[in-house]
Amino acid sequence: MKFYVFKMKQLIFPLMFIAFIICLILFSNSNLSSAKNGLVLWANSIIPVLFPFFVATELLSHTNFTYYLGKILNRFMKPLFNVRGEGSFAFIMGIISGYPIGAKIAANFRENNICSKEECERLLSFTNNSGPLFIIGTVGITMFGNSTIGFLLLITHLLASLTVGIIFRFWKANLKYTSNDPNSYLDSKDNISLSNLGGIIGDSISSSINTILLIGGFVVLFSVIISILQTSQLLNLLSNFIRPLFNLLKIPSEFASGIISGFLELTNGLNVICNIPNKKLSLNIIIASFLLGLGGISILLQVWSTIAKTDLSIKPYILGKLLHGCISALYTFLFLQNFAFFNFDL
Repeated sequence: MKFYVFKMKQLIFPLMFIAFIICLILFSNSNLSSAKNGLVLWANSIIPVLFPFFVATELLSHTNFTYYLGKILNRFMKPLFNVRGEGSFAFIMGIISGYPIGAKIAANFRENNICSKEECERLLSFTNNSGPLFIIGTVGITMFGNSTIGFLLLITHLLASLTVGIIFRFWKANLKYTSNDPNSYLDSKDNISLSNLGGIIGDSISSSINTILLIGGFVVLFSVIISILQTSQLLNLLSNFIRPLFNLLKIPSEFASGIISGFLELTNGLNVICNIPNKKLSLNIIIASFLLGLGGISILLQVWSTIAKTDLSIKPYILGKLLHGCISALYTFLFLQNFAFFNFDL
């Protein structure tokens, strides 16, 4: 029996990939359309927003900016998050630019030995966030048609991120580790100058292109996966499966497919949730807040691929995003209940 269980474990992924290939052939028309939509989304929304930030962060990593920023903010980062001051760069850039910049910077910190393994894992738990352009512009204005909702989602998203960071200050806090000498890092860093300016810019662009292509691949792949689930009616079956839980929580069953889609890929799920007609719009907003904090499997895999070359564990990221989604939804609920200005129910 143990032998058969072991063989089944070995066959799980091959069987999944074979089934995926068969579905690609069976539903080729809808898959082609979804792949094109994914490429359009990547080309029009992701590259213009993220690529300049990728290049900028790569260039900044070849300066002493993080060192001096760390010296200034160490008095805040260490007591709050149990991370040295340089970690503030990952937090700030993660807020400004969105997924997956925070995780990429945390991985770079580990590769360059700027922070310890434990500190970088703490950074992973709370610095990889949705950006203000996406939350206010895409979700608030485009999907909900209201910039105030976008600002509300941004405020609760950031408050939840800070809360998760404070909670994760205790992650492996009992482990003893030796802190790197910041001056030794400063001396050994290949800083940008006129003599190596062209080479460093070229390397930064090359590294950023690799990352943006990776993200584009995930966007297209998950657009096709969601299309297969919809065309094969598997999405409806999954929705029916979790409907009893929704009834228990007094959540209308129409939200089931949107939450499943958002669990797989954030943008598609949010688009479904925001467009569900509901007199109690606060429920749409709370669920959207949860999905924004959670991020989804697509972003999880992007982060996982980003840290693959390091010794960082993915566990703090997964736990951090689950907490982020729940806390963000809670904060959004409290704002909607206590501030009439944010009450959008009919």
